Amino acid sequence: MHIGVIADDLTGATDIAGFLANNGLDTIQFMGLPEADLTVDAGAAVVSLKSRSIPAAEAVELSLQALAWLRRNGCKQVYFKYCSTFDSTAAGNIGPVTDALLQALDGDFTVLCPSLPVNGRTVENGVLLVNGTPLSETGMRHHPVNPMTDSNLVTLMEMQSAGKAGIVPLETVRAGAAAVSEKLDALMRDGIRYAALDAVIDADLDVLAEALDTMPLLTGGSGLGGARARYICTRHGVSTGGSDGGRPPGGKVIALSGSCSEMTNKQVARYLATADGLKIDVARCIADPDGYADELAAWADTHAGGKFAPLIYATVGKDELATIQERFGAEATASAVEKLFTILAVKLAQHGFDHFIVAGGETSGAATLALGAKAFRLGPEIAPGVPWIRSLERPLSMALKSGNFGDENFFVVAQEMIG
Repeated sequence: MHIGVIADDLTGATDIAGFLANNGLDTIQFMGLPEADLTVDAGAAVVSLKSRSIPAAEAVELSLQALAWLRRNGCKQVYFKYCSTFDSTAAGNIGPVTDALLQALDGDFTVLCPSLPVNGRTVENGVLLVNGTPLSETGMRHHPVNPMTDSNLVTLMEMQSAGKAGIVPLETVRAGAAAVSEKLDALMRDGIRYAALDAVIDADLDVLAEALDTMPLLTGGSGLGGARARYICTRHGVSTGGSDGGRPPGGKVIALSGSCSEMTNKQVARYLATADGLKIDVARCIADPDGYADELAAWADTHAGGKFAPLIYATVGKDELATIQERFGAEATASAVEKLFTILAVKLAQHGFDHFIVAGGETSGAATLALGAKAFRLGPEIAPGVPWIRSLERPLSMALKSGNFGDENFFVVAQEMIG
């Protein structure tokens, strides 16, 4: 196992798993912690946790359990995967988990690399940008769970971790892998614990992938993970893995959307112009989630079989979201909607739905865990960071999309790749 990934949410896990597979490593993704005594033979394994927004102590414990399993399976390099928008708060969980993994690996230094150029996430002078705009000036400033009000990775990491952070600037990256290695050594001598890596294009990530070949622990988004897979396959002559094993074979399709991101709002609006959709009523989620889920599943069943799959969605714009949260409370709203999707996924499966297209990290996590599938083979990529995945255990294919990923035609493109 060349790379073992510990991911802090399910869509993020699918994101990096797709990058690993598409860049040559045979990859298996686990939904939740694998059984302790399970052994696998794969170039990469991705353990999908739901640890991004839970208490830091719980996130640390889950991550250490994942680390122990990866090490028992001979993992050569551990990769802590978080969102390319560094979703976290002043309390964590990126900092606490990174510190715990470092301690468990007897290390005292690692890197921060959320850059994902293909999706407009870049880092310059340690500042995280989204399509050229500082993170804190984008819609992420209003994220309902992890609002991002700072764009500086040094500041963000230091306020939630046990050490000091520094920067490997772009001019050093452009000077090549040897220059990056020298800079990392200098930062370590200065007592720096975390190095924020500048990267603006994929070629920058390729330089970093070479420089970091022997570092036991890496942290970041899927961009560096894909670059590491390319480097491993090219430099070490690893056989390429394919994505055909995870291709969706065709079946009964449903689309679910719980994300309220700007892009998902655009995707839902575009899709509703050509497909049947039903908007979730939060009040009914709270009052009677089980009975309401029965109604929604029955509605989906009667609208299945057309050119496009029916869509059940909780996606709303920021103004409507604020009104809903003011009425019910932000935490109560999020909890009720997530609970509904958990119940609904099971009822949809009982109605014969076996292809799930899901938008939103929390929604994807709820649906996947409810359906009970534990391991998936990676399939073809719908959009950068969003592959189809196919269960190794039973007929079930899923496309799990983080909120802002994909273009406006995402739901249609996903269906065009089926069967």
